[in-house]
Amino acid sequence: MKRKLSVGMIGYNFMGKAHSNAWRQAGRFFDLPAEIELKTICGRNAAALAKAREKFGWAKTSADWRAVVADPGIDIIDITTPNDSHAEIAMEAARHGKAILCEKPLALNVAECEAMVAAVKKAGVVNMVCHNYRRIPAIALAKQMIDSGVLGHRIFHYRARYAQDWITSPDFPLVWRLQSKIAGSGAHGDIDAHIIDLGRHLVGEIKEVCGLMETFIKVRPLVEEGTAGRGAKAAATTGRVTVDDAVSWIGRFKNGALANLEATRFAHGRKNHITIEINGSLGSLAFNFEDMNRLEYYNAEDPPGRRGFRSILVTEPAHPYAGKWWPPGHILGYEHTLVNTFADFTKAVVAGKSVQPTFADGLANQRVLDAVARSAKSRKWIRV
Repeated sequence: MKRKLSVGMIGYNFMGKAHSNAWRQAGRFFDLPAEIELKTICGRNAAALAKAREKFGWAKTSADWRAVVADPGIDIIDITTPNDSHAEIAMEAARHGKAILCEKPLALNVAECEAMVAAVKKAGVVNMVCHNYRRIPAIALAKQMIDSGVLGHRIFHYRARYAQDWITSPDFPLVWRLQSKIAGSGAHGDIDAHIIDLGRHLVGEIKEVCGLMETFIKVRPLVEEGTAGRGAKAAATTGRVTVDDAVSWIGRFKNGALANLEATRFAHGRKNHITIEINGSLGSLAFNFEDMNRLEYYNAEDPPGRRGFRSILVTEPAHPYAGKWWPPGHILGYEHTLVNTFADFTKAVVAGKSVQPTFADGLANQRVLDAVARSAKSRKWIRV
């Protein structure tokens, strides 16, 4: 019989919904060495929590995350809460010997990330930070191609942009993602963290950075009681925005490649727009998340007259993860990136060996985030 792994998930909103689906689907499409039990979902709003339990298929609810973490019948703690609680929950979970999957960014700052890395190392528990975009089949294929030398012995450029538009209206209220005490930072930690992680994953470690950050709308209505998230309604009173709305930075990787990254929530028409281009000595790769089943490849060694970007539809059985899903040409979506991630994490828990990106990767990403923020404040180049 397969081993059973019981999950306790802290949080139940957007990420709770996405994670619940991934836990339910992973064993249906991947040959996992364990069965997954959705045991306990935890949150503070009893009515919303009960609805989430029934809708997402959890066995029971709890209003006490400490009780969930301490439950000897739970093997995995999945953290989908706002950023200010990641460190406390994860370190307590490590103390109780749980495998831990934590949403990004790993924590509010470098000090918290360092404490989390130390805690999982001391406890010897499997850990992962949920940068699910690494497991987009097209990104996984790009990783294979770069590592095999398809782009040449040298990478020249990594350019990435992550653009959204959900807070462009000055009437949108001051949700938790716009408050530094809870979120740590704005677009920087929320979405820039993703393209930083992809840069480290695909190109290498980052050496130095020079950045600028801007808050376009500095005062917003407070959130009307009983509403939250992107559907939050505005109250009559106002408060100050204490995070960035947008960030742009340049930098240099340790291998000499140049970095050029932008993250913004003020790009009208861009809903979840991630674009990446990597240029090497023998070719280039380009990716657009809003066309996520394709990878663009330029081979500089093609014969003159026949050079140009080719579009690879990454749905063949030979492509990473794609063979676990549908026949070629039947495209995948956002939710599949999480299922791919959770399948790999489940295998790691059974093997007792963490799979990237680990908490150490979350710490490395946070060091870059912190360096960019310090650069923007000082208007100087900062070494990571």
